[in-house]
Amino acid sequence: MREKKNASLQKAGSGTVDAFLGKVAGLRRVDAAGGRGRLFFAMDATASRQPTWAQARDIQSEMFSAAADNLEVQLGFYRGRDEFKVSKWLREAVRLQRAMLAVDCLGGYTQIGRMLRYAAEQHRQERIHAIVFIGDAVEEPVDELCHLAGELGLLNLPLFIFHEGGNPQAVMAFEQMARLSGGACCPFDLSSPEQLRRLLGAVAAFASGGRKALTNYADDKGGSARLLLASLNRS
Repeated sequence: MREKKNASLQKAGSGTVDAFLGKVAGLRRVDAAGGRGRLFFAMDATASRQPTWAQARDIQSEMFSAAADNLEVQLGFYRGRDEFKVSKWLREAVRLQRAMLAVDCLGGYTQIGRMLRYAAEQHRQERIHAIVFIGDAVEEPVDELCHLAGELGLLNLPLFIFHEGGNPQAVMAFEQMARLSGGACCPFDLSSPEQLRRLLGAVAAFASGGRKALTNYADDKGGSARLLLASLNRS
């Protein structure tokens, strides 16, 4: 019975995977020195994000698990009045968790543009394979953010945005930014931490091993990972 069920899942997902493989040709990962994937993990740490910050902190280890010890992650966050900070490049989940434990969310306006400019600058110095951004609001000129996202697309640096909340203006901006960068945009909420876990793992798989690793991860995990593939195909 279990074999029959697994076969049905694979058959149901094959069309999505095939379509994604065609789209992701432009996202083919270019290896950095040593072949290790590099992922910039950017988060909105303003006051409204406190509950989800704690959730992401607790499940971020999935990124390292999905990447099979072949990933470096840098944490970046903004909060308060004009505060934007980044960590060192990290190779262990426990070190990333410690970095996140040291951060308290603090009210302030979004600084998404600043985050995108930083990532592009770092990418020009040493290749970054993907950006993950988790947020719930956009308080900056959307045209400027889309222009920056388009520059990321030219640099072959996809932006994967996972957003919470139902603000239609923010959702529209996030979707356009992800599409222009060659990445994808997916919603999540506090009621489904497993969904965010799988989404983070899917992007980490891509950053560490390209389209083959992402496809394998989606086949194994299903659910939200396949949702990410479908979103990439639409972008």
